[in-house]
Amino acid sequence: MLRDGMVRLIEAYGHEVVATATTGPETLEALLKWRPDVSIVDVRMPPTQSDEGLRAALAARGELPGLPILILSQHVEQLYARELLADGAGAIGYLLKDSVFDADQFIDALERVAAGGTAMDPAVIAKLLSSGPSNRRLERLTEREHDVLSLMAEGLSNQAIGGRLFLSESAISKHTTSLFGKLGITDDDNNNRRVLAVLAYLNGV
Repeated sequence: MLRDGMVRLIEAYGHEVVATATTGPETLEALLKWRPDVSIVDVRMPPTQSDEGLRAALAARGELPGLPILILSQHVEQLYARELLADGAGAIGYLLKDSVFDADQFIDALERVAAGGTAMDPAVIAKLLSSGPSNRRLERLTEREHDVLSLMAEGLSNQAIGGRLFLSESAISKHTTSLFGKLGITDDDNNNRRVLAVLAYLNGV
């Protein structure tokens, strides 16, 4: 029912669904065959309802680095979440299933992942940070820069972050430039810098 509902939702927002799958092996086969602009993969799928979806996602990204995938889960599977982030390619989202019930938020996350960005559920971020290794570079950030980076990890734009923190977009831009420097991220591609900063934040590297 959830899968059929998402198909209707995605199509209602003007996107085309090229394939659906019911098992982990079917999911991997579809990902490699279609190479979709973005895919939605449930963590738990038949035949064992354990982690087949995540394994399929990892295998597909191993074959096709940077393949955009949005993971859905009932709970935070932090080991696999870290594995998905570890390749540094971006184009990854990890949402709890409750997020699907906010259609605009869900589609926004899906489109961000398709564009190469990240879309991380706040609960996933909190879980990863609580169990991650310390990062001396992160310790250099001010409290406000931590706030900005946390919201960046959710996939929010500077404008959206400013609205959340009640700051101007120019102020957020200054904070992001500062945190990029403190994290040693010098790439001129602003979108890529955001992905690298988020990966450093969540992976503790």
